[in-house]
Amino acid sequence: MSSVIPSAVSSEWAAPDRWATADVARIGLQDVSAAPLIVEKDIVRVAADLDIWDAWPVQIQSGAPMAFEGGMTLWMALASPRFEDPDARHGHARIHLLRRDAMGWSDLGPAMPDGFSPGSREWSGSAVLDADERSLTLYFTATGRRGEATLTFEQRLFSARATLEIAADRPRFSGWRDLREIVERDPAHYMASDGGVGVVGTIKAFRDPAYFHDPRHGGHYLFFAGSAANGAEFNGVIGAAVSSSGVADDWRLAPPLIDATEVNNELERPHVVVADGLYYMFWSTQTHVFAPGLRQAPTGLYGMVSDRLSHGWRPLNGTGLVFANPKAAPRQAYSWLVLPDLSVISFIDDWGRAAEATGSRRFGATFAPTLRLSLRGDQAKLQG
Repeated sequence: MSSVIPSAVSSEWAAPDRWATADVARIGLQDVSAAPLIVEKDIVRVAADLDIWDAWPVQIQSGAPMAFEGGMTLWMALASPRFEDPDARHGHARIHLLRRDAMGWSDLGPAMPDGFSPGSREWSGSAVLDADERSLTLYFTATGRRGEATLTFEQRLFSARATLEIAADRPRFSGWRDLREIVERDPAHYMASDGGVGVVGTIKAFRDPAYFHDPRHGGHYLFFAGSAANGAEFNGVIGAAVSSSGVADDWRLAPPLIDATEVNNELERPHVVVADGLYYMFWSTQTHVFAPGLRQAPTGLYGMVSDRLSHGWRPLNGTGLVFANPKAAPRQAYSWLVLPDLSVISFIDDWGRAAEATGSRRFGATFAPTLRLSLRGDQAKLQG
């Protein structure tokens, strides 16, 4: 495993682009595009006894979900049993395999076998099928260490391989193998992920690897949520690993691409789509992880745009905000993922409750209605 990006590439990635205080401060001065209000009929659970949240497709190299016979697609999502406190789910998270077809969503159980993952729980990632449509690479976050007595928040980026089998119309991945840590954290650029205090909203990041193949220049990339090695309290960054071949031992860690120091603590689940020759980087974040002077900024999907991957990123809509949850329910959904066709999936979080609501959260724990984006240059908005 190599951890340092070659100097020829590193020179292009030397200085991250800033998501600045002034960008976010403008959010309150303009109209904010908002997602439709989620109502009770939108709550369709995948399984009665299973909460699901962050999800991603079993994709082909282009990023599109692999379409199987009959229009079936396969997905992965973080899942856990139901808890009275929804935040408890993070300490029990497993990656589950899901099927989506004309009948809706169904749970196919944990994607990886018990005892295979090196962490005490599994957090978000991405999954890519080879051209043979059977061989899978799963990129994921191993959080903590398998067998630890007390849960820690150390996060490491791993990949593993498996083979798709479909028997009696029930898909599964078998033959799990080639488990390896993709890259090691470079302390010159990235803070240790266990450097926070372990409270939701303050946890530091080295997680959420999202695979991207550059259709213009042919490289392979993993974008991830990180924390800058600067000791700041609010120090979220978007990091990257780069490979010319995409094979397991060819990944190199790059310096951060986008730096939100003094702005935001968590730029979660960053990912890239290409439209009209431009690269669009999207991420999700929440009001309570902005720096105190910027908490007029809503929970929502944010992004930047560039004509190259290595640098030149500028905030979409002049602020970075693409769309927010509606004011009537500012925590209703989260973890938005933009697919290459510009459809947007997310999960239902604390739905139907105003900002000032107290008491137990109304955790939806299932897929939110699908949205769709419109992109034009530096502008991004919801369609209709």
